[in-house]
Amino acid sequence: MPKTQLAFPQEQCSECPIRHRAVCARCDTDELEKLESIKYYRTFEAGQTIVWAGDKMDFVASVVHGVASLTQTMEDGRRQMVGLLLPSDFLGRPNRETAAYDVTATTDVQLCCFRRAPFQDMMLTTPHVGQRLLEMTLDELDAAREWMLLLGRKTAREKIASFLSIIARRETSVQNIGGAGEVAFDLPLTREAMADYLGLTLETVSRQMSGLKKDEVIRLEGKRHIVIPDFEILMDETGDDSDGGMPE
Repeated sequence: MPKTQLAFPQEQCSECPIRHRAVCARCDTDELEKLESIKYYRTFEAGQTIVWAGDKMDFVASVVHGVASLTQTMEDGRRQMVGLLLPSDFLGRPNRETAAYDVTATTDVQLCCFRRAPFQDMMLTTPHVGQRLLEMTLDELDAAREWMLLLGRKTAREKIASFLSIIARRETSVQNIGGAGEVAFDLPLTREAMADYLGLTLETVSRQMSGLKKDEVIRLEGKRHIVIPDFEILMDETGDDSDGGMPE
């Protein structure tokens, strides 16, 4: 069962930290009031399962705080992490009754939830919600294609740099800040989980992180806190042809 004691704020929609990126991003005042009337919050501690693959989902949700992992279990019992849900990402599908993946809180997580049936009705009567959800779905498709390239063609160092750049770009976007100055964030995964997610060994992840630190591409503060002094230098390490720059 979801925990309720985690100390996350429960903001009005107009003051929500993911407002400019979430499914409600294009909603006007009247539409936000409709969403406000059907929303509720759920919180999960790090390590808790939010939903199991195949379970019936009577809600959809936006991630407000924290990070969750998407995991698939193969026929032989092996488990593979196939994605991450970061702040403003959408969990569930309005027209799908069951979960496609195991969803687990990687850090403490707060979800802004909507009952699936009322949300489906609102999509029919509130075009801005449906339009934004379509945009987010297409962005998710682009991200999946980018991830296929990362896993299939990049070197270990490029994989690590790309992963760090993805987290950094999302961090600046959710905080609605530009790319000037250094970027700092906490890694949402342990090195073991990063190895699993990137198709690398733990030793390789540790070696490449140490290499990026030695070359002053990143700074490590504690076990999880990452500082990127110059984002362009990090992007040079990703192997991407495009600039992959920070959001404006």
